[in-house]
Amino acid sequence: MDSKVETFYRKIFQDLTLDSAEAKELVDYFSQLNPPPDKLVWLRASAFRLGCEFLTEDNENNVKLIRVINAIVHCLEKTCMVPSARVAEGNAYNAAAAEEKIRGMYADLIIDNEENNELFNFFQENTPSVGDLVSLRALAFKAAVESITDDKDKNIALLRCINIVVHAFERVCLSPKPYTLKLSPSFNLDVSLSDAVQQIWDLDVNRLTPNVDYEVNVQGGKKPYWKGDEADDPLFTFVDKGALRRPSYRTFMALLDNYEAECGTAEKVTSTERKENIDFLNAIMQTAPMQFCHKYLQKKGKASGDPTEFKKLLHKIWFDLYKRTRGGPRDSSGFEHVFIGEVKDGKISGFHNWIQLYMEEQKGALDYRGYIKPRNKSDAQTNSDDHVLTLQFSWKGVEKSVGTSFIGVSPEFEIALYSMCFLLGSEDNEVSLNTGSDEFVLNIKCYTYDRDKIGTAFPEATAHYD
Repeated sequence: MDSKVETFYRKIFQDLTLDSAEAKELVDYFSQLNPPPDKLVWLRASAFRLGCEFLTEDNENNVKLIRVINAIVHCLEKTCMVPSARVAEGNAYNAAAAEEKIRGMYADLIIDNEENNELFNFFQENTPSVGDLVSLRALAFKAAVESITDDKDKNIALLRCINIVVHAFERVCLSPKPYTLKLSPSFNLDVSLSDAVQQIWDLDVNRLTPNVDYEVNVQGGKKPYWKGDEADDPLFTFVDKGALRRPSYRTFMALLDNYEAECGTAEKVTSTERKENIDFLNAIMQTAPMQFCHKYLQKKGKASGDPTEFKKLLHKIWFDLYKRTRGGPRDSSGFEHVFIGEVKDGKISGFHNWIQLYMEEQKGALDYRGYIKPRNKSDAQTNSDDHVLTLQFSWKGVEKSVGTSFIGVSPEFEIALYSMCFLLGSEDNEVSLNTGSDEFVLNIKCYTYDRDKIGTAFPEATAHYD
């Protein structure tokens, strides 16, 4: 999606005008694109980012550019968003105060975190009615026109400020429309598990792009039994913090501190943690991979067509607690084991998620020790753009000699993948995956625990080709 959107935006910016026919084309484009809620911030921010490429020393053209960006944002909001619950007729909205506040934000061309919070609070206290929404958002652009200069760096700073103002406005005043996956009428859901896995990969628009949204430093390779540390530096060089604020990422990360790593220690789920589980399931069900997963499992007779019932099923297989230690307390769940990791008998078990790897590495709790060399000499070389990585690391002072994780994928992709394999497949599920840069043959391992819950699920890379 990303590169196609960028090409489309650049086409719009070419002549710095947007007539009614082009505006309709833009609305139709966003309608056909059908972006999930997680992608809306990126779509808006990209209009500003790419618009910077078209700034010149001609102030008149720069004003035209601002108007075109406003039109793009307007069409995006019109197509993909609705007024939030705070927006109501009769709100005591003060347009003059809003204009003064926004102009003040542009004074020094910098909006820091404190000013951003101040802006957010202002919109909460001065929320418009439905009829004033368009004019308020347009005011963010109109007020900026007088700050345009012939200095490109200052104009870039101004565009960033407008984006921040619009972001605060959208957070308070608008909400994403409920997402519905649109499959063509001719699409056949009666496909193999391997084909279904490729489909959810292709639908994962929230997947991060290697060397753009994040960068890994794989360093030295090793065999699992080698004792040495082949990586002096961390695995992750950087990860775009903005990407981690997307709804499915944000709600996923809220779950990472809800569990005790040591098996045998009872898990106690608070009311806050129960709500966090529900918030995460609600967030991922507003994405294409999970809606495809639901449709696919329904077609195969493994899930109800009712979204509420499907979320109950997901909660059971992922979040219901069970006893991993014989005779012990309820100390584990599928989610904890697969995504967060556990320590049992002095060994790491589970822990197959890249976000948890990154977060624990940032804390200094995890030491990456190198990637595991492939068994087959014909396999492609491990490098920084691989979305599947077999590696060794130590965590909380305990070593995991070999483990495989997807890298850069969204939480919804992994939940969809493992849920489909668990509910439809067997303990060993061979799938072929084309990631765009590489081709993998994977064995998705799935084991049942406590009769009907996920004990573990993870990929094994059996072949890798460039």
